[in-house]
Amino acid sequence: MNSASCAAKISTQPFSLNPTSPASHDRPLVSPKPTSLFLGSTRKLRLSSSSKLNLHRRSGTVVAVSDVVKQKKSKSTHSLLITKEEGLELYEDMILGRAFEDMCAQMYYRGKMFGFVHLYNGQEAVSTGFIKLLKQQDSVVSTYRDHVHALSKGVPARAVMSELFGKTTGCCRGQGGSMHMFSREHNLLGGFAFIGEGIPVATGAAFTSKYKREVLKEADCDHVTLAFFGDGTCNNGQFFECLNMAALWKLPIVFVVENNLWAIGMSHLRATSDPQIYKKGPAFGMPGIHVDGMDVLKVREVAKEAIGRARRGEGPTLVECETYRFRGHSLADPDELRDPAEKAHYAARDPITALKKYLIENSLASEADLKAIDKKIDEVVEDAVEFADESPVPSQSQLLENVFADPKGFGIGPDGRYRCEDPKFTEGTAHV
Repeated sequence: MNSASCAAKISTQPFSLNPTSPASHDRPLVSPKPTSLFLGSTRKLRLSSSSKLNLHRRSGTVVAVSDVVKQKKSKSTHSLLITKEEGLELYEDMILGRAFEDMCAQMYYRGKMFGFVHLYNGQEAVSTGFIKLLKQQDSVVSTYRDHVHALSKGVPARAVMSELFGKTTGCCRGQGGSMHMFSREHNLLGGFAFIGEGIPVATGAAFTSKYKREVLKEADCDHVTLAFFGDGTCNNGQFFECLNMAALWKLPIVFVVENNLWAIGMSHLRATSDPQIYKKGPAFGMPGIHVDGMDVLKVREVAKEAIGRARRGEGPTLVECETYRFRGHSLADPDELRDPAEKAHYAARDPITALKKYLIENSLASEADLKAIDKKIDEVVEDAVEFADESPVPSQSQLLENVFADPKGFGIGPDGRYRCEDPKFTEGTAHV
């Protein structure tokens, strides 16, 4: 895996820096200031002596994955960060996300999908590292880049692909499309087209969990909510307001920043006064952590602690995952603004390639094991496309369903039929 010497930077109180740590190939191509420790820096942080946080119950810090591997290299597989079963599950989920998104690109350019489609290629370590640790009852709130979050949470590939095709067999019956995945069954509370929209929803879901446990006395309700959003959202009001409420009420929520360094065509370094997003957590009384979002094992170690804190009733955590998208902002974006050298730098740190290397080097999987998973996922994705293509489109009457609370309101005529089924309904309007 990546040889960076620090898996996560933890901010709870003002901290001092250790300037003597070596350089690394993880260092960014561009830095906002000569003294900045952001974007791949390997300098270690040490918590101030007054800090009371214990994110890692055994050592008091989040241990670098690379350091753990070095220390345990000669020991049995029981001492590794993951078991064989866990490793194969992580690999399969990441391969599913990558293959699904690659197929989406093909289908979009063939005219099977419409509107904006935002792909997740390159960021799989974040979705897999967090969501595969959740229980079925836990909730996930996503963004407009939501396909892979849905898949990681267990929404079938058929249902996601059908939604993208606008078919009735989609998880939203074809009415949500790419940016609005939702599944009540899987507690996926939605993708959201506008940045920041999902954070208040996630905060409300976390409040529901706390209310059920403390007011309704449902002792077994230890449900956790994950709120995913990007770096561009972190200068918006909802972000700060919800961090405040979550900390004030000690809500069981983890705020996961997928910092892919670009908000459409705006570099993160140019858009914010302090690019170190994780430092905003302590301002509201919660831990803030920066982790290498291109390494699923590092993400997973941090996610374990953050989700565990929330489940134990210890409150929220802000986790900044430094990652990178391998495609443009959307499939309509020619991706001409980012430096080719920057793109090549992160492409060389592909999270799937890194996990594959770790599994093989630590005898957790063979090439044959991984090729079998690749083949299985190819079949799953192809099946999803065939299913979506053959599924029916929604009927015209579905247009007014789930719009009005009163089923006998505006959308239904005196005869009990939907008004849009009446040929005269669209008289005087342009035919769509």
